[in-house]
Amino acid sequence: MDSIEQTREAKSMHTTSIFFSDTGLVDAPVFDLHDLGVGDVVRGPAVIIDQTQTIVVTPNAAATALSSMLVIDVDNPPAAHSDAVVEPIKLSVFANRFMGIAEQMGRALQKTSVSTNIKERLDFSCAIFSADGGLVANAPHVPAMLGSMAFSVRWQIEHWKGNIRRGDVFLSNAPAAGGAHLPDLTVISPVFDEDGERVLFWTASRGHHADVGGIVPGSMPAMSKEIWEEGAIIESMKIVEDGVFQEELLYEAMVVAPSRHPGCEGARSFQDNVTDIKAQAAANQKGNNLIASLIKEYTLDTVMLYMNEVQKASENAVRDFFKKIARQKERSVFDAEDFMDDGSRIKLQIRIDPETGSADFDFTGTSPQAYGNWNAPQAVCNAGIIYTLRCLVDAEIPLNQGCILPVNAIIPEGSLLKPSKDAAVAAGNGLTNQRLVDVILKAFEVCAASNGCMANFTFGLAQKNGFGYYETIAGGSGAGPWWVGEDGIHCHMTNTRITDAEVLERRYPVLLREFSLRRGSGGEGRFRGGAGVNREIEFLIDMHAGILSERRVFQPYGMAGGLPGARGENLWLRHNGQVINVGGKASCYVKAGDRMRICTPGGGGYGSPEH
Repeated sequence: MDSIEQTREAKSMHTTSIFFSDTGLVDAPVFDLHDLGVGDVVRGPAVIIDQTQTIVVTPNAAATALSSMLVIDVDNPPAAHSDAVVEPIKLSVFANRFMGIAEQMGRALQKTSVSTNIKERLDFSCAIFSADGGLVANAPHVPAMLGSMAFSVRWQIEHWKGNIRRGDVFLSNAPAAGGAHLPDLTVISPVFDEDGERVLFWTASRGHHADVGGIVPGSMPAMSKEIWEEGAIIESMKIVEDGVFQEELLYEAMVVAPSRHPGCEGARSFQDNVTDIKAQAAANQKGNNLIASLIKEYTLDTVMLYMNEVQKASENAVRDFFKKIARQKERSVFDAEDFMDDGSRIKLQIRIDPETGSADFDFTGTSPQAYGNWNAPQAVCNAGIIYTLRCLVDAEIPLNQGCILPVNAIIPEGSLLKPSKDAAVAAGNGLTNQRLVDVILKAFEVCAASNGCMANFTFGLAQKNGFGYYETIAGGSGAGPWWVGEDGIHCHMTNTRITDAEVLERRYPVLLREFSLRRGSGGEGRFRGGAGVNREIEFLIDMHAGILSERRVFQPYGMAGGLPGARGENLWLRHNGQVINVGGKASCYVKAGDRMRICTPGGGGYGSPEH
């Protein structure tokens, strides 16, 4: 191997203009290869030529001449990147890099968690946020979580302003602090600059914990009227401070505090909560490390530039959609409403400005908050809007804060979609948000109604060393102008798995007796609605079971002449032969040998069946 006798800067012949993707158009010196002596260094950007070749030295590289070769070092510190040129290809690269970071966070969370709900059902979401808490990118996890997490991040930023240090990690689940419902615990971590002085980004992970205390195992009570009945309430906690996990503080909040309320217990599987929260913090740290690597690779200025441009691209796509649909429909006002099974109304008027591509989503006329737990916090409403717009945009854009910027949401205080701080909300994130999506799609006349709920099913033991299990059950999706509805699918705001039968029966004292498609439950039409499912579980010991579901009264409607999908049905099959219809929302104390049979709704059909 040749050695470098002396390192010195080479002299160029002249300059030429070269376009580099990282810097734009720059003047680069040109060197003759034969004029370079041993030890001469050519720093990029530059060009080295001879009679048979042209060697381009990129801005981040340096070429050193040896006696018989050039050695190009590409590990030099990156040059400053110009913000004058935003390249479409690089914009796509950054959008996918940001999303890739969130996906790797999710894989880390799944691998290090222990609960069935997170490890097996994948009931979690991970995302990256800007310094001010705006959603930058997310992995394709659970839409109900992704569109609402920005509220939690921003609440923590404001709450801890001036008291945020490297090594801190925050925990929250309270709807008043941007949460959705209490089982969804959000872990939030700051990403600092190299000096530890300025927050550049935030990473966050939200996971549905199978039990956080309250009046029933599973923390999804069918009959809760106030939020304290649903489990531990944490507005804000430094769960990690100066790098130290605060387990005693967490025990007080999740086990001791809930048990002070009448009829309530603390978290029934606290060690699972601890392990999964640590897994969420580890997932955030994975994201922090990857963001730091991205900045090192491209420089902070470039990463920030493309972060803003990725959000701007999503915003422009949504504005273009609003302008396009106003032209196609030849109107700028769109109305729709639908009713929950208790008669509560969700009323929406969308008013589009065809010039700017902005829109008012006005929910005036929506019913007051319910004396029940299907109230949906404002963050959940935001999630429904941002998810639906992402579905409607005919372009490959990431779901981020840009999607919601053209929207002005008008939500009446004290309504079903913006309840008071003390209102019960357990089912709002699993039932009302699904109906909200149907209403938005109905306003734009996009497709028929889907099954309209997540069919939240829980069971467990309410005692010391007890447990709680939670799952959501699929249904049929609505048909559209050129597609049939999907059978047995977690649609819209949920994107989780069902627990494998082997895992369910190994970990819990139950048997899965049936899990099948509910044939004929999809609405007929030119395009048929998707079929719901039948799920029947037998209990091997005495325990508590509960169901929170919708579309047991009002059928999922069809569109353009299509017929509605079948209503759902929940049956308690007692060991003595009795069959009891428990309705859409019920809490039961089941005996060994009893079964619960849940039949989920089908989707509505589209177009007249006669065509």
